[in-house]
Amino acid sequence: MLEITREARSGRIGCINWPEAFPSCPDVQFEIYHTGDMLHLTYRVREDAVRAVCAADRERVWEDSCVEFFFAPRADGYYYNLECTCTGKVLLCRGTGRGDRESLPQAAYDGIVRRCSLGSAPFGLRQEPTAWEVALDIPAATFGLERFDGLQARGNFYKCGDGLPVPHFVSWAPIDTPKPDFHRPEFFDTLIFV
Repeated sequence: MLEITREARSGRIGCINWPEAFPSCPDVQFEIYHTGDMLHLTYRVREDAVRAVCAADRERVWEDSCVEFFFAPRADGYYYNLECTCTGKVLLCRGTGRGDRESLPQAAYDGIVRRCSLGSAPFGLRQEPTAWEVALDIPAATFGLERFDGLQARGNFYKCGDGLPVPHFVSWAPIDTPKPDFHRPEFFDTLIFV
């Protein structure tokens, strides 16, 4: 469980769910807080190589150095996947499972403010230890909400890099599946907004 308040709370994305196939685990910390109508999420990453190939939103962001927030604000079976590269390229979808994702309208993408320590231009693959940070300001309306106050939701935080020389798939809350699969809301943990 994570209590999300109006003061920054820290967390670590460090669950290695598939240690035999994917033992790599970069150092990933996040800070999260809300201001009623806005969610503020900052990821701080240190990894052995960094990849930024995506040039626009809605591309294959999970193949780059990517951080993700999956969020189920209601108990209706729907969840959002907000995936962001180290250069701020975003994939933002909604649905009930991996097979029925619907990309949100352009206005939802435009409403997310992004600040990236590595800039916003793609640079390919850098095979050297790299520290980077991405900060996201996400309006409550992105998730179909008026405000975050008093909300009890579920979610998970992830770090991946399918296209890196050494791929990794790590999470905040553990996932118990035979192979990497972040689209498993049954393994989301409780998020309480106060």
